Amino acid sequence: MKKTIITVVGKDTVGIIAKVCTYLADNNVNILDISQTIVQGFFNMMMVTDATKSPKATDQIADELSHLGEEIGVSILCQHEDIFNMMHRI
Repeated sequence: MKKTIITVVGKDTVGIIAKVCTYLADNNVNILDISQTIVQGFFNMMMVTDATKSPKATDQIADELSHLGEEIGVSILCQHEDIFNMMHRI
């Protein structure tokens, strides 16, 4: 399984989840777990996804999601699970 961690942060607006999830569905990326909160108007979402069936490499998905984030006014970070785990070790 090719797990990818996706985080989305920014000012809350209509359609953030829909646009990110539409991109993932269009690219055969399955959402395994999702958590989202809105704190004082700021949106925060974290997803654990499986990109095994996606024809795109993780770095291409990350680049495209970053551009999507710019279009909708949020920051989207996409990392392979191993990189995420190494960066967040205590």
